[in-house]
Amino acid sequence: MKWSELSIHTTNEAVEAVSNILHEAGASGVVIEDSEELARDREDVFGEIYSLNPDDFPVDGVRIKAYLAETSFLLETVEEIKLAINNLLNFNIDLGHNIITVTEVDEEDWATAWKKYYHPVKISNRFTIVPTWEEYNRVNSDELIIELDPGMAFGTGTHPTTVMCLQALEKTVKPNLSVVDVGTGSGVLSIGAAKLGAATVHALDLDEVAVRSAQENIAINRVSDIVKVTHGNLLDNITEQADIVVANILAEIIMTFTDDAYTIVKSGGQFITSGIISTKKDDVKTALQNSGFEIDEIMMMEDWVTIISRKPVK
Repeated sequence: MKWSELSIHTTNEAVEAVSNILHEAGASGVVIEDSEELARDREDVFGEIYSLNPDDFPVDGVRIKAYLAETSFLLETVEEIKLAINNLLNFNIDLGHNIITVTEVDEEDWATAWKKYYHPVKISNRFTIVPTWEEYNRVNSDELIIELDPGMAFGTGTHPTTVMCLQALEKTVKPNLSVVDVGTGSGVLSIGAAKLGAATVHALDLDEVAVRSAQENIAINRVSDIVKVTHGNLLDNITEQADIVVANILAEIIMTFTDDAYTIVKSGGQFITSGIISTKKDDVKTALQNSGFEIDEIMMMEDWVTIISRKPVK
């Protein structure tokens, strides 16, 4: 099968939004090449090993590569993607250069192109993300391994927003608690919550491809008895309350359902929000507080923010 590589030269701020647009358009995987990665100072907290090739990164900004199967509708799909990306300007998202190019690649080239970026990585005190095609030996007995094959769903587990969410779950999930995962993507956060001892996890995503991907990854990690995956838009039609709600999605979207989250979170429970670019931190914080949440902790990694908030006990 022939594939087309769609390359978008944009900004760090636009990464989450553009990636989501690409996945909704049917992109089979996304590669993110951030120029700032080359200059970033790294702390060797968990024994990570970094080896970056400057040729793989743009001179400035971020290059997002997506892969679309070549069909008779490819040109129309590309135009729809361009329109959707340009529409992000209405949300005051900086698109930077916003240069889009299309290149034909073979399926074998595509498989190599994106898998070479994805290897086992220890992202917290307990969690290690391992792609399903890699072999990995557990380092210590309390290490929690999440095996992932992202496929066409968003979420490899190594983006700062996902890393912070998993770290936040480590701090908040206790045995027998219930969790709702809004916009589950590859299912990585739901799997993490289950492995931390949650009694039940309800994972939701609007994208049918993400639902299937999450179900497959949940089965691979042997937590299907704990995690239920359903197709749904945010917290619409969710009636059961949960001890923890986690949402790693766009800041603009988070701010639209903080009232719904307040209703769903149990008294004394917590709402973990991520996918927040640093410039939107105060906006999200204010929206959470206006809905009644109290801020427990604000986590920052690179240009991204995760907020742990709590519903007061009444």
